Amino acid sequence: MREWWVQVGLLAVPLLAAYLHIPPPQLSPALHSWKSSGKFFTYKGLRIFYQDSVGVVGSPEIVVLLHGFPTSSYDWYKIWEGLTLRFHRVIALDFLGFGFSDKPASIVEALLRHLGLQNRRLNLLSHDYGDIVAQELLYRFKQNRSGRLTIKSLCLSNGGIFPETHRPLLLQKLLKDGGMLSPILTRLMNFFVFSRGLTPVFGPYTRPSESELWDMWAGIRNNDGNLVIDSLLQYINQRKKFRRRWVGALASVTIPIHFIYGPLDPVNPYPEFLDLYRKTLPRSTVSILDDHISHYPQLEDPMGFLNAYMGFINSF
Repeated sequence: MREWWVQVGLLAVPLLAAYLHIPPPQLSPALHSWKSSGKFFTYKGLRIFYQDSVGVVGSPEIVVLLHGFPTSSYDWYKIWEGLTLRFHRVIALDFLGFGFSDKPASIVEALLRHLGLQNRRLNLLSHDYGDIVAQELLYRFKQNRSGRLTIKSLCLSNGGIFPETHRPLLLQKLLKDGGMLSPILTRLMNFFVFSRGLTPVFGPYTRPSESELWDMWAGIRNNDGNLVIDSLLQYINQRKKFRRRWVGALASVTIPIHFIYGPLDPVNPYPEFLDLYRKTLPRSTVSILDDHISHYPQLEDPMGFLNAYMGFINSF
C-alpha cells in the first residue's frame, strides 16, 4: 500500500492544475460600467487604462488621482462625482510597472502628454503606493526634468512615505522577500487569501462588503495581475533606497501640501507616523479623520475624505 502522502500528492496535482486555470471572476455591473466609461492609451506597447471626466464648465482646475497597492483607479469611485463638481477635469489611471522607481511616474507623464495637458498646472491626489508616484513626480518637477509636470498642489493619504514607520502586512513581507517561494505563493493566492489579507487594513465598522472585495479581486486577476504581485511589492524596498530623494522632494518644495489620514491604519500607525510627518514637513497641513477610519479613507469615509480635500483645495 502506498504511503498516504503519496496518495495525497497524486490527488493534489490535478486539483492544483485545475485551480491554476480557474478563469478570473466576471466583472460586476459597477466594475463593468467603470471599465466601459474609461479609455486606453498605449505606453511602450502596453495598454494603459484611464478615466477622464469633464466636470465644472469654465473652471481651469485639473486633478490627477494616483491609486494604491494592490488595487486600481476604481479606488476613487466613491468620491469621483464629488470631484467633478469642483474640477474641470478629473483623471485617474491604472498603474503598471511597480518595482521600478520611474515607470509609474513616466506613465503618468505620458498619459498627460497624450491628453495635451503637460503644460497645465495640475493638482495631485494620491493614496498608498500612489504617494510614492507623487513623490517621484514632485522630485522631477523640482529638478526641472524634461517632460516634467507642473504641479500646483499635492494631497497625500495613508501612504508609507517613511520606511521607518511603515509596517507591511505579513503576506506582503512573505511575497516581497520570499525568494523562490514568492512565485508559488502568487499562484496559490485566491479570493479567500486576498480578502483575509486585505480586510484587516480597513476599520472595524468600515470594512468592504464581499461584493466590493470581489471587485478588487477581479481587478487584480485581470490579465493575471496576481502573478506579478511579488515583483510589484519591491516598491517597499525601494522606499528605503530612495528615501532621501522622495522625502527630500516633499520637504523642499513650496507648493501647498496636505495629508489626509485615517488614524487606525496598521500599516502607517498612529502616532508614530503622524509625529514623524509633522516633524519632517512642518509646512504641510493635515486632516485626521474619525478614529475608526483606517488605511483606505476614500473608501471608508468618502464624505469625510472629500470634505477634507475640498477644505485644502479651497485654502489657496
